[in-house]
Amino acid sequence: MERILVVEDEYMINQIVTEFLKERKYEVYSVRSGEQALEAFSEQTFDLILLDIMLPGIRGTDVLKKIRETSDVPIIMLTALDDEYTQLLSFSHLISDYVVKPFSPLILIKRIENVFRMNQGNPHITIGEYAIDLDGGLVKYQEEEIHLTRKEYDILVILIRNKGKIITREQLVYQAWSYEYQLESRILDNHLKNIRKKMPLLSIKTIKNRGYQLEVTP
Repeated sequence: MERILVVEDEYMINQIVTEFLKERKYEVYSVRSGEQALEAFSEQTFDLILLDIMLPGIRGTDVLKKIRETSDVPIIMLTALDDEYTQLLSFSHLISDYVVKPFSPLILIKRIENVFRMNQGNPHITIGEYAIDLDGGLVKYQEEEIHLTRKEYDILVILIRNKGKIITREQLVYQAWSYEYQLESRILDNHLKNIRKKMPLLSIKTIKNRGYQLEVTP
């Protein structure tokens, strides 16, 4: 049985989410402040954390940073705003997903199930004729290894994990380098140019004024 920590200061939302999760046979521990969340996290083991971004005392973002110092436990952020900052946290993999308030408990359950499913993970991904071993960091075409640099590989994996979606230049840079990293435009362009040259059958589209998209054909 998966154990979930619910961190939500609004009493009614906390109770509704907690009871709904229990009905779905999850083991749930709920708290209403950042301090309580960190205390619970230090004393117990959880399979997933639902973390409100706006908490009294220690903010949800500070709780997130503290947890990330020692753990990669899946975290779904609960936020009142579908803002750029929360989206960047998601794209940088600091959080697994986020849900905008008000939300349906059924939608929340689907998000939770999806996170658990993704974290079971398959280390081997196939895109067209290309085979990617995420554990070994290898890329092959018809059993022949394609030699990518470390950064080219990082960018490729980001595009694969967001396949079919448009990812902006900023999101790609934040995830491939770091949240605060300032990068000259041509550096990212050169990496993408090299990936396209080494993997010509991979369709990486440039979407004008929006970003990039790894096109996936059925």
